[in-house]
Amino acid sequence: MNNHLLYTLIAGITSCICGIATIPKVLDFCKQKGLYDIPNARKVHKNAIPRLGGVVFLPSVFLGCIVSFIVYQLNGASEITVSLWTLFFFCGAAAIYITGLIDDIIGLGPLTKLTVQLIAACALPLSGLYINDLHGFFGIHDIPYYIGMPLTVVVVAFISNAINLIDGIDGLAGGLTMIAMMGFYYAFSQWGLTVYSTVIAAIIGVLLPYLYFNIYGSADRNRKIFMGDTGSLTIGFLLAFLCLKLSMENPHLPQYPGNGLLISFTLIVVPVLDVFRVALVRLRHRRSPITPDKNHIHHKLIRAGFTQHQALITILTLALSFCLINYVLNSYVGITFTVVTDIVVYTVFHWLLNQRIKGKGRQPSLFE
Repeated sequence: MNNHLLYTLIAGITSCICGIATIPKVLDFCKQKGLYDIPNARKVHKNAIPRLGGVVFLPSVFLGCIVSFIVYQLNGASEITVSLWTLFFFCGAAAIYITGLIDDIIGLGPLTKLTVQLIAACALPLSGLYINDLHGFFGIHDIPYYIGMPLTVVVVAFISNAINLIDGIDGLAGGLTMIAMMGFYYAFSQWGLTVYSTVIAAIIGVLLPYLYFNIYGSADRNRKIFMGDTGSLTIGFLLAFLCLKLSMENPHLPQYPGNGLLISFTLIVVPVLDVFRVALVRLRHRRSPITPDKNHIHHKLIRAGFTQHQALITILTLALSFCLINYVLNSYVGITFTVVTDIVVYTVFHWLLNQRIKGKGRQPSLFE
């Protein structure tokens, strides 16, 4: 076993054990304090479910990384260097985590949460991590800082909220994140960045017990849990950071893959396109793009007659299909044609889904 795999395994196993040990404690705490996600007309679940599953995410990841790095040092490996943007990333993630926790416990307004997200997002380009190259997307390559900085802030906030908004059925946000993290783990491992691979392995580790309790846990026995805003916003910020890190052109890393932007887009394509589609539908019907509704992809699948688990499997299969499509296309065409193809495929998928919904005598969306 090579050292890279050893350190990442230690991080993943430690984080997983931490999740297994703490999630039942969180469930008991939620029961004592009455911290439940209450069903309403817009939500799919029918029972009151504890909503603090995301509380265990960041501490478990942190513990997993600490244990792994201790072993790293004891093994006589080279010193771990922490860049400025890594430090700013952890500060931003902590701010997002605390904001989500407060929202899950006492509630916060959307403007307050967005303000914290924007501040956390600003920390990344201020530390030197920003979108500095579009790698030929629509013919654009190098991007100056004065454009890359605001673009980065918008992208980070968008990705964070995309994960939050798609978190509507059991296992969906966690499952899509798991697929993305596995892709990022492979990319950063190939890139030779052990520190980032270790963090990703720790995230994967804690997602495993969460997904078990989220999908298979019994609500009647108080063993079912949701990640809440603490989890979805934190996971979204982590994904956004990894997308930036993989996409940024870095002359100090000669082994940079060159297609990091396409890889990043591919790994989060479903939540990204879903939020764009929903926003466009709302605008077309002269409604605010942030108006809550039941027009997300999981809502439409359920209106089409799918069960929650069937909808989950369908969406995860769609996400994996995009990975395969883009992997094949990347060998023959550029990033622009690949992204356009993704949009066409996603549009055709929804057109077919609308036909099925209409065939059942139902409306394809909340406004149509």
